[in-house]
Amino acid sequence: MEVKYDAKDIKLLKDIEAVRRRPSMYVGSTGPRGLHHLVNEVVDNSIDEVLAGYCQNVKVVIHPDNSISVIDDGRGIPVDPHPVYKKSALELVMTSLHAGGKFDNKIYRVAGGLHGVGISVVNALSEHLEAKVRREGKVWRQCYQKGKPVSPVECIGESPRDEEGTEITFKPDRKIFESIEFDWERVTRRLRELAFLNQELRIEVEDLRTDKKKVFKYEGGIRAFVKHLNQNREVLFDEPIYLKGERGPVSLEVAIQYNQSFIQDIFAFVNDINTEEGGTHLSGFKSALTRVINDYVRKEQNKAPNLLGEDVRDGLTAIINMKFPDPQFEGQMKTRLGNSEAKGIVESIVYEDLSRYLEENPSVAKLVVQKTISASRVRQAAQRAREITRKKESFGGGALPGKLAACSEENPERSELFIVEGDSAGGSAKQGRDRRFQAILPLRGKILNVEKTYLVKILNNEEIRSMITAIGTGIKDEFDLSRLRYNKVILMSDADVDGAHIRTLLLTFFYRYMQDLIREGHVYIAQPPLYKVKHGKKNHFLYADRELNTLRKRAGSKKLEIQRYKGLGEMNPDQLWQATMNPDTRTIYKVFIEDVVQADELLTTLMGQEVEPRRRFIEEHALEVANLDI
Repeated sequence: MEVKYDAKDIKLLKDIEAVRRRPSMYVGSTGPRGLHHLVNEVVDNSIDEVLAGYCQNVKVVIHPDNSISVIDDGRGIPVDPHPVYKKSALELVMTSLHAGGKFDNKIYRVAGGLHGVGISVVNALSEHLEAKVRREGKVWRQCYQKGKPVSPVECIGESPRDEEGTEITFKPDRKIFESIEFDWERVTRRLRELAFLNQELRIEVEDLRTDKKKVFKYEGGIRAFVKHLNQNREVLFDEPIYLKGERGPVSLEVAIQYNQSFIQDIFAFVNDINTEEGGTHLSGFKSALTRVINDYVRKEQNKAPNLLGEDVRDGLTAIINMKFPDPQFEGQMKTRLGNSEAKGIVESIVYEDLSRYLEENPSVAKLVVQKTISASRVRQAAQRAREITRKKESFGGGALPGKLAACSEENPERSELFIVEGDSAGGSAKQGRDRRFQAILPLRGKILNVEKTYLVKILNNEEIRSMITAIGTGIKDEFDLSRLRYNKVILMSDADVDGAHIRTLLLTFFYRYMQDLIREGHVYIAQPPLYKVKHGKKNHFLYADRELNTLRKRAGSKKLEIQRYKGLGEMNPDQLWQATMNPDTRTIYKVFIEDVVQADELLTTLMGQEVEPRRRFIEEHALEVANLDI
């Protein structure tokens, strides 16, 4: 039967209803990521007051019922009636999308959240929210439930005229979110970052569920940020290089410190937003850095090598902190700065200030030059290794790795590559797979820890070379996503400690050398079963101990035949297909980067050269281990 479709079928959802109907469109997900995004949205309003110069203190409190309070000493949200909409500005801001004071440059010269949906979305997705405003000697309050006002904006008392600010207390709606349990580490991570970026700011966070309390205030600002990032690395010089400048309404500060690792870590922020996808400001910084060091080397040496960008960034940790009116964000996650004028501003400031610094600090300059020239030699050796590899491939007709079992599907969008731990499991996977769209690449043993070694050694490692060739994109500066041979790259290892270690080594490689493969959503982790349980004539694959306990309670343990899998190699091809590889029945987890700063810290701690930070991490988190093979 034909369904008629006309004008009456077009529905216009009101702001709050639209948010509650499609929450993931506004906060990313209804899981932990979206839940913690609510806190960031409220805090970001306070940070905009910091950027405007009116706020110096922010306090965040996690209450026992998992409600959150965010208190600041800014100007306070206006409460007087709006001249057009005839309702309190507070109610307008709290209940309407795209309502706020950030759409011209009068109230906020620079601001992080430019879309004006933040606080109203938090309100819409909360069971209840209370807004208190201290303004002009009075305290005002309005309460809401699921985004709708349940009381008028009313004066509830007086306060000293010099004590202004806003206090928002909200409890997420448990009918919207999978869980409303806030994680202390996730809450404090962003707050610490904000304190680094705003050195005049004091942030206090308190968890009344556990009596934890922290205060973040960093007099050194982004210099302290760089030191924090390098705390588990051997640095070339103790104090970071600090550059600062202004061009009209744009201000820029940069902190730079080199370490003995082979990794470059550059984190660029615009109005306190982490521009993870880079942009014009990052391009300007890279260009200026390369030019400055090349100019200095040519001045000091007769036969100076021509240093490339990757040479001068080897072992570099840097923070770029830019305050920019009306930034235009682009990219997959809207975190790439697109304003063309930003490149020239950054390039000019960095070139002038860094040139002057190197001239005035020859001892530091000498260390930087030695590091970059050494990196240049390593790069050239790696380039020779690449060329040798390419020649071998050309003699072999450009063949893919011999151990790769390719699939017949030629469209990358419809194909997937399983990187499998061990030849035994690889053999089962090759037999059990669907040959039309599934390719198998078995690895022998554990790959190199790329966090601890230089590129030429990495490229000489057979297992890593096989992965690079099979995936097809190239690595580092040569990475090209358009050459990707498989839409999904799935890591499949045993469900034990060794398997977890192999996964971590692989993820470290992808994060450091093919980060966009993760960022664009192409890396997955397979979930192999822990048990095969036979109950009567039926077989069940179970992926966690709790599933086994549930089955025991429901079926009776005496009637169960339980097989504990120690590794993928114990599974025959049919079992591996059914439990781990069949798209209709398998469980796979997409890998994504939620916080690049946190990811970098974790990899440096777990996989870096320094032993003591790793020991401390293990001691601090030992009680969180759920399964341990002995």
